[in-house]
Amino acid sequence: MTQDQWGQLKQDLLKTIGKSNYKSWIEPLELSHVEEGVATFAVPTSFVGNYVSQKYGDQILYHARSISPDIRRVHFQVPANSAGRPTARAPSPRPAADAKAPAQRDASMPAAPLDKRFSFDTFVVGKPNELAHAAAKRVASGGPVTFNPLFLYGGVGLGKTHLMHAIAWELSQRQPELNVVYLSAEQFMYRFVSALRERKMMDFKSMFRSVDVLMVDDVQFIAGKDSTQEEFFHTFNALVDGGKQIIISADRAPGEIENLEERIKSRLQCGLVVDLHPTNYELRLGILQSKVEYYRTQYPGLVLADGVLEFLAMRITKNVRVLEGALTRLFAFASLVGHEITMELTQDCLADVLRSSERQVTIEEIQRQVSDHYNIRLSDLIGPKRVRVFARPRQVAMYLAKHMTSRSLPEIGRRFGGRDHTTVMHGVRRIDELRVADAQIAEDIDLLRRTLEA
Repeated sequence: MTQDQWGQLKQDLLKTIGKSNYKSWIEPLELSHVEEGVATFAVPTSFVGNYVSQKYGDQILYHARSISPDIRRVHFQVPANSAGRPTARAPSPRPAADAKAPAQRDASMPAAPLDKRFSFDTFVVGKPNELAHAAAKRVASGGPVTFNPLFLYGGVGLGKTHLMHAIAWELSQRQPELNVVYLSAEQFMYRFVSALRERKMMDFKSMFRSVDVLMVDDVQFIAGKDSTQEEFFHTFNALVDGGKQIIISADRAPGEIENLEERIKSRLQCGLVVDLHPTNYELRLGILQSKVEYYRTQYPGLVLADGVLEFLAMRITKNVRVLEGALTRLFAFASLVGHEITMELTQDCLADVLRSSERQVTIEEIQRQVSDHYNIRLSDLIGPKRVRVFARPRQVAMYLAKHMTSRSLPEIGRRFGGRDHTTVMHGVRRIDELRVADAQIAEDIDLLRRTLEA
């Protein structure tokens, strides 16, 4: 492809993407050279290179191949003497942007962009997430591979994705030469299906087996996808055998992901499996206080009344994203109307959020509270053992799940190790009987209910 052909290609892109996008992203590109099927373009900064690769890489490759069929890939790089070349103190939106890992900016590389807000500095640590944070920091230090894989799991909005991004950012600063790939399980599956359709499985295998650190978010989405699981299994083994780091996240522990192959569950459980527990009051308050410090720079004139943060931390308990979104809305609303953030304004502005947050206890939360109360492991609570020290707390948890959630008996049974709904019915009836005959059981039930409703 010549410079004249590149000029024509740019004009074709102008018609496709519009003048504004063209001026911002395509016009700064310069054709550097074409060698061994790779068309290399010089970009002013790594940010431009990463964005163009992700957003327009496929289009550029399509047009380039129409001009020169020998071109198999496009690559974007900052010239060696350019001030835009990334440094450890200012990493690009994707990790591993060094010239030693060119695949990281190839259009074919499936890495997802990182959110600059999600760093270790902005992660608020508390008792529910301190182990996950410590494990993530250890992996991000870039030393010898000790936890492989590192498996993070927990409910929505508890910080899994934040820690995944933070690890990628930290690695990009400490060891920019590493080829770090962060993507969702859905993106992995999409790339796999595309490779099958286009008969490029060797390219797909080579691409994923060349990474130094593979990070896959929400791995539960490959469950039930037999071919994708097969390829994920082989990719996992190849990377582990090569001493490469793997970091996985999911909404459940490996053994609790339905329709996931047993051999994959076994591999995922061979490393460090860490649970991010639901946030407690202190952690939620700490998150809100951290956000307030950030918002004060945007809304310096706003006054926040005493007790508002404590009220929000008490009422919005399940999802940190909802908690942060509520505070964002509150500050924006108060700045628009020019009012102090009082308790009355908070209740009016967030009426729908507060309504939806009113007592929505989950089965998982009940299980954790019951296992903590009786000082037994969660795995024993939902496991197959029938000894009384585990069976009675299990029946208590089933009783609370029946009365404090809207889940059906079959659904409750599935959450307790795949038990039949008749087992749940028996457990609920047994606790009903014991509440009358056993004062200790009645006291336990009342205490657990109050704790869950707090």
